[in-house]
Amino acid sequence: MSAEPRLSIRCHYDFASTLCYVAHRVLGRLSDPLDELGIDVVWSPIDLARLTGWQRGAPVAPDRLANARRVARDLGVEVRVPGVWLDCRPAMALALVISDASREASWRERVFSWIFEQGGEVGVFERLARNLDIDWHEDEIEHHLGELDDLTLRASEEMVTGVPTFMLGSWPLGGIQDDHTLLTIFDRFARRQRASCADTAS
Repeated sequence: MSAEPRLSIRCHYDFASTLCYVAHRVLGRLSDPLDELGIDVVWSPIDLARLTGWQRGAPVAPDRLANARRVARDLGVEVRVPGVWLDCRPAMALALVISDASREASWRERVFSWIFEQGGEVGVFERLARNLDIDWHEDEIEHHLGELDDLTLRASEEMVTGVPTFMLGSWPLGGIQDDHTLLTIFDRFARRQRASCADTAS
């Protein structure tokens, strides 16, 4: 583990995005190297349909489906790509409700694996939460849907145009890269950030 102060990199995501599932798997296998770099990835949900104007439940364009499959194949991630843009807002709202990081990570893993490995439907999020002993309260979900809208607006103001997007300071890095490239980018960012902090402190 790095002796340097730990840094956080936000990852904007939407549970409906195949590329976000791929990023979830890539970052999972990079957990040890990221820990060595002293980097924590903080997952921040946004509503991509609201950001882009895509229609929920509508078929995904063939070229986008093909691109998602290609990226997953190139990065060694097996995936079942949904043919329509799923409405995953309730699942993302629950992610915002969960305050414990390990339980939030368990929820994220469960939803991603349900959609992109098992081909599950999105109307059973409440049951999935119960299976993990995570409370599901409709009033909390409704409240955090508003927070999801706020996060989406804030991401738009940060020039985020898609997901996954990693915020390297104020610079949005869109898409998912291969393991080596992603670690190289994150390492350079961490070095610059720490050097800047050292210069400010001196």
